Amino acid sequence: MDGQQSTSQMSSRKKTPVNINEDGVSMPTHVTGRQERDGKIPITVWQIGIMMFLMNISFIMAYSFSGLYLRHILGASVVGIGVLEGLCETLSHLMKLISGMLSDFLKKRKTIMLLGYIFSVISRPILAISDSFFLVFSARILERFGNGVQASPRDAIIADVAPRKKIGSSYGLKRSLAYIGSLIGGVFGIIAMKVTNNDYRTVFAMASIPAIAAFLLLIFFIKEPKRFDHPAITSEAPMPSPKIKQRFSFASLKYLGFSFWLLMLVNLIFMMARMNETFLILRMNEGFHVKPLLAPVVMIVFNLGTTLSSYPSGLLGDKVDRVKLLALGMSFLIIADIVMYFAVSQIAMYIGVLFWGIQLGSTQNVFVSIIAEKVPEDLRGTGLGVYWLINAFAAFCADTLAGIVAQHFALNYIFVSSGIMGLFAIIALFVMMHMTSSFRSKVA
Repeated sequence: MDGQQSTSQMSSRKKTPVNINEDGVSMPTHVTGRQERDGKIPITVWQIGIMMFLMNISFIMAYSFSGLYLRHILGASVVGIGVLEGLCETLSHLMKLISGMLSDFLKKRKTIMLLGYIFSVISRPILAISDSFFLVFSARILERFGNGVQASPRDAIIADVAPRKKIGSSYGLKRSLAYIGSLIGGVFGIIAMKVTNNDYRTVFAMASIPAIAAFLLLIFFIKEPKRFDHPAITSEAPMPSPKIKQRFSFASLKYLGFSFWLLMLVNLIFMMARMNETFLILRMNEGFHVKPLLAPVVMIVFNLGTTLSSYPSGLLGDKVDRVKLLALGMSFLIIADIVMYFAVSQIAMYIGVLFWGIQLGSTQNVFVSIIAEKVPEDLRGTGLGVYWLINAFAAFCADTLAGIVAQHFALNYIFVSSGIMGLFAIIALFVMMHMTSSFRSKVA
């Protein structure tokens, strides 16, 4: 029976009538008749950005100190911290795939987001009472689980409501607001540590306040989108009729397209170059004797870089080839690694951290914008979930590798391994461009 359903669905996809839109792109007839709006960024995008602004204030206040708390108060090893971060990120990204698929199946993106934010909010008080590695681990697991549950539906909502020619700008605005929150969270964290006389757990408790505010904003202001404002404009797989409900099945992964999977291979290699920012904080603390009180400065500089690059890269991505823009963003990671490896002063290290932030803001925004364009609109949550799941595996590998390198060599050598992987990612991206071009030529 299952096989017959899959065959039936494949048949409906193949038989979906298509027209050619103004850009020469093949699109289903039920889409080309829709009025496309390419004007202002919708209010929903602003609301999600403000929600992330508040949530990131909370996150940075709490978790910019968590690595130091584990290291200096609870006595955890660098390898232990690396494994902890890797496991947490793996769980987070796994849930991003599942929640993305569920949001496509249930058509209830906000409901799934609410579930995720519940777990993220309750993780703060657990961290505040933590007096052991196990409790910190539990708080981190809950926080990352909640983050994973809400991330793909949240990004899919933006793709659903954003005008076709504003999708990059919409993602860029959302990320810029989020990273401004991270900047402010770093400042608040320093102030909170100063006021509480370096009382980690009190600061963790204070971080609950903006998280609760973000949760209330989601409940009362953000609405479930009733319609898609733009279709997938470069999807390689025909979309089914809107009357056909998507089944919750991994068989739908085959419809994501050849170029999508090539992009995910590039993403896998690139993300293996990106260890967690906790290692940057540890490097500043142990290599340049920066006091724990000033640990959030690293996150402030890092998020300054992401803030400066997120919206401009999104805006530019709406006007130029996003793949070439992605190559530029990847090059910033290699620059950051070179600067931080050779850094002999705090200023030089902070310059490297700034470039580390720029590469994040200018790559993740481009990745999700390309995905929103390439996959069918009824599989956006699934496509974004796959992206985050691949990030999960890569993050675990990157954090574990960084911990091993730091343990057996020195902390600054993590930038050597990161730079090598970043170079491989750029090479893979250019190979992908060639293969995608060849594939399209054969199809044509």
